[in-house]
Amino acid sequence: MKTEIKEDKYEELMELAKRRGFFWQSFEIYGGVSGFYDLGPLGTLMKRNIIDLWLKYFVLRHMDLATIVETPVINPAKVFEASGHLESFTDPIVRCDKCGGIFRADKLIEEKLKIRAEGKKPEELTQIIKGNNLRCPSCGGPLGEVRTFNLLFKTTIGPYEGNTGYLRPETAQGMFISFKRVHTVMRNRLPLGIAQIGRVARNEISPRQGMIRLREFTIAEMEFFFDPEKPGQPPFERISGGIKSKLNILRAEDRLKGVEKPSQYTIEEAIEEGIVVSPWMAYWMAVSRDFVKELGLSEEETFFEEKLPEERAHYATQTFDQLVKVSRWGWVEVSGHAYRGDYDLSRHQKYSGQDLTVFRRYEKPIKKKLKKVRINKAIIGRELGSDAVKVISALRAMSPEEVEKLLETPEEFIEIEGHRIPKDAVKVVVQEEVVHGEKVIPHVVEPSFGVERLVFVALDKAYTKEGDRVVLRLPPKIAPIKVAVFPLVTNDEEIVRIAREIYERFLEAGIAALYDTSGAIGRRYYRADEIGVPYAITVDHKSKEDHTVTIRYRDTREQVRIPIGDVIPWITEKVR
Repeated sequence: MKTEIKEDKYEELMELAKRRGFFWQSFEIYGGVSGFYDLGPLGTLMKRNIIDLWLKYFVLRHMDLATIVETPVINPAKVFEASGHLESFTDPIVRCDKCGGIFRADKLIEEKLKIRAEGKKPEELTQIIKGNNLRCPSCGGPLGEVRTFNLLFKTTIGPYEGNTGYLRPETAQGMFISFKRVHTVMRNRLPLGIAQIGRVARNEISPRQGMIRLREFTIAEMEFFFDPEKPGQPPFERISGGIKSKLNILRAEDRLKGVEKPSQYTIEEAIEEGIVVSPWMAYWMAVSRDFVKELGLSEEETFFEEKLPEERAHYATQTFDQLVKVSRWGWVEVSGHAYRGDYDLSRHQKYSGQDLTVFRRYEKPIKKKLKKVRINKAIIGRELGSDAVKVISALRAMSPEEVEKLLETPEEFIEIEGHRIPKDAVKVVVQEEVVHGEKVIPHVVEPSFGVERLVFVALDKAYTKEGDRVVLRLPPKIAPIKVAVFPLVTNDEEIVRIAREIYERFLEAGIAALYDTSGAIGRRYYRADEIGVPYAITVDHKSKEDHTVTIRYRDTREQVRIPIGDVIPWITEKVR
């Protein structure tokens, strides 16, 4: 009989994860370092299965809309200056004046005073700490002034001083930087999703909650680009239940009223009532809902929480966190859904001097009076020599209005990229042209998943006990081992030969399988159940006579007898 695991489930799960090879703390022979975890043999296979499932939902089912790339983990500093991370990717910290301990200030306040503190300025947090006489959680000493701490990991690119780089905290910037190239490769398609799965690093102040908050982890995310005026129609027929299906949403305005439970809205309602700012954002939230259900969670165990303005990242105008329920920590985030607008492409266009727009073609050409920037390259070249190219690129990236504003200065020179050039090297003219279209900067919605969190969430949901027997009820699609093969006895050469042949055929078919001859058959079932193997095949004496085997299903223990020749296709169908 299935029993509920409550207080001890987390500790039991962590012990199982370590003992059976799902995951454990990294560098454990040196005492471990918080925020880093190794994935063992089973955890690595399970993570790969989850990644493959994510690819199926977000890329392979959307090949007419999406593609995938891979970009570097280390980026030059200019990338994060443009993206705003050097300025805004920070958390508030406070140091104990007595023991020197450092804590995240807003979380400390929320834990001690039970009030919302996220998004408040350092000086506001300092006032709260002083006003409520909050003390150091470790030694009880006085706390100092709150300051900001940048979460980027810093490094040096090559042996050159000043050639600073950073480990990326998200894969997103690689997609933004390569957008124009991918857009061209994809034959100027729009809307266009660019997906990426890769390692990222965030120098968290005090990571806790095991696999939930890491300093290095894998992100699976997509930047979905579309024309804000002509966004196109999402293919709602591809999601479970279509546009009439429901999303569990807790709106920001309801959170401010003290509401804690989400409400249900059809996708259609969420779009028409403006609850979600873009149909594409609603669409990818629905895809995420369907994807998370494949990990073994029900619709009641996940909802989307809209973030308050002060909780949103610097690039987002609307954000929803997809939350799921786990045994120890309650509701935790597994994905973020951000409306990034044109923030990133606009910033990279400005900082790189490159054109990152797309061309929106009109149905019919029209005549327009247009402002144009005229650049006298000869003057700039004469004045600046080799630096002229950089200044000309910067001028080309500016709008006519921005150039006009520069030219309003009473000085005879204007300053571009730290260089002074004569005003008469640049001018803005108005001319009438037949226009076939216009350049626009696409807008972006972003679904982003932490893969290690998904591994933990799926394990937490799957972990059950039947008396003293552990059964890991992982969905077959993500189970690390799909099938176990057991010869009933090991002293019968024919039974062993048949079992071994079946096992080898699974390996040839690319299906993860295990072969176990140790102990009684009941003990072998026990071991397979404990690591989530959904199907077990037993070869017995009857197998020699009629060429059939018994297949047992983990969750119900039901058994069926099928011909040996049908085993591979039967299992393949069940696990895929």
